[in-house]
Amino acid sequence: MAKTVAELAGRWLKRQPEALSEQENRVLESTVERKPISRDVNIAVARSEGFGDWLADTIARVGGSWSFIICAIVFLALWTFGNAWLLGRENFDPYPFIFLNLLLSMVAALQAPIIMMSQNRQAERDRLDASHDYEVNLKAEIEIMALHEKLDEMRHSQIMMLRDDMTKLAAQLDRIEATLVKASPG
Repeated sequence: MAKTVAELAGRWLKRQPEALSEQENRVLESTVERKPISRDVNIAVARSEGFGDWLADTIARVGGSWSFIICAIVFLALWTFGNAWLLGRENFDPYPFIFLNLLLSMVAALQAPIIMMSQNRQAERDRLDASHDYEVNLKAEIEIMALHEKLDEMRHSQIMMLRDDMTKLAAQLDRIEATLVKASPG
């Protein structure tokens, strides 16, 4: 099989086998073995995901949703309205709402790194997806090139058969013509 992979590397990728990446080697081997290269990347990611990863993704999903933004706006409006106008002089957090600022700062200080963790995981997942897409696309290109080669071979053999048939027909015509020339008086 190594010779075949080397042959395919030179023919289709125009490179020496030593210059191939691990991915390209894997794709060529799957082509030679006629095995699919596609796989579900989600399964691999799900297997390596722990509770902290799940929690970070959930917090990022909730923190980046319209429902969170609307709830935060409602909470801020109620806090402001409740402390400024309803409670009057006995307000819990008087203007400029220092306790509210402290709470919001703490939420932001905790939420930002968690969201960044989730984004880093998503970036890694995107890299896995891009790598897998490259492998699938490369295999598709190689398979298309192989199909072109097969079609070219078929077309060439058909042309050769037609040429042979035409040669035979020309020989038959020459014999018929020679027979007619001999048989004609003149």
